[in-house]
Amino acid sequence: MTGPLLSIRDLRVEFDVPAGRLPAVGGVDLDLGRGEVLALVGESGSGKSALAMSLVGLNRGPRTHISGVVEFGGADLVGASEAQLRQVRGRDVAVVFQDALAALNPTQRIGAQVAEMIRTHQRVSRRQAWQRAVTLLRDVGIANPERGARSYPHQLSGGMRQRVMIAIGLANDPAVLIADEPTTALDVTIQAQVLRLLKRLQAEHGTTIVLITHDLGVVAEVADRIAVMYAGRIVEQGSRDQVLFAPQHPYTNALLNSVARVDGPALDRLPAIAGSPLTGVDRPPGCAFAPRCGSVLQACTSNPPVLRRRYGGDGHLDACLLGADRRGVLAG
Repeated sequence: MTGPLLSIRDLRVEFDVPAGRLPAVGGVDLDLGRGEVLALVGESGSGKSALAMSLVGLNRGPRTHISGVVEFGGADLVGASEAQLRQVRGRDVAVVFQDALAALNPTQRIGAQVAEMIRTHQRVSRRQAWQRAVTLLRDVGIANPERGARSYPHQLSGGMRQRVMIAIGLANDPAVLIADEPTTALDVTIQAQVLRLLKRLQAEHGTTIVLITHDLGVVAEVADRIAVMYAGRIVEQGSRDQVLFAPQHPYTNALLNSVARVDGPALDRLPAIAGSPLTGVDRPPGCAFAPRCGSVLQACTSNPPVLRRRYGGDGHLDACLLGADRRGVLAG
């Protein structure tokens, strides 16, 4: 099959807050290819999780406003009913949540929770679902899966609970796996194990993975393509090497400069991005990053720049007028 697995067009997510309507995602266009790992990168509050959770309606509510198109399997998930979305969640699109201890039911054994996800979407017996759960726990690297299946969440380490969440996500062999900060609060050794697991599962099952993270080290380890978000918009996207080694947007440059390098000089203090991210309901008419940008132009404060493709960029897009003025661009 050709074409993207999942296509997002003009996706907008807004939340009603006491001060008005907060724009969490402000018109995102994005395509997900089959079998790729796409990393959504940005500071806290940039809209990464709001974007990802809206793909399957996990942030729907009376105070949430979602518009745009999310096309998957010939259907628009934004316009889908809750009953239709329940058929998609866990079967076609699965989510690995950030806090495994909070996501897992403390009163149910691990095997029962994995088996429940299987039986929700498949016509199998309890015994078959349990056996499949044990197999999944083995696949994600739980050393003694039979004993692990009989354990409760509090009896497992943080790394093991995260593996359980991945097993639940993979229970029905989904086409898309959304991993929301899957390595947060894990030590570096366990982080590396979880990342290797995700990469192996992608290779073996052909699963498309949306990896939400603020950790550029995680991105460098597993991502095929990167989308950098700021204030609800994608400001740069491209392959991993394009974004990490030839960044074009000032925000991407600032993020990379704030990470310690093992091959660089020892610094007493890492460079910080001046100012603070936008958090209120009011947004500037121009580029949202302009108040924090050291290379701002007068034109940056009037209209928000759109994602554009550079000459010879081959899929490398950025939303910066500085690049348009000095390097020349083609409309993306």
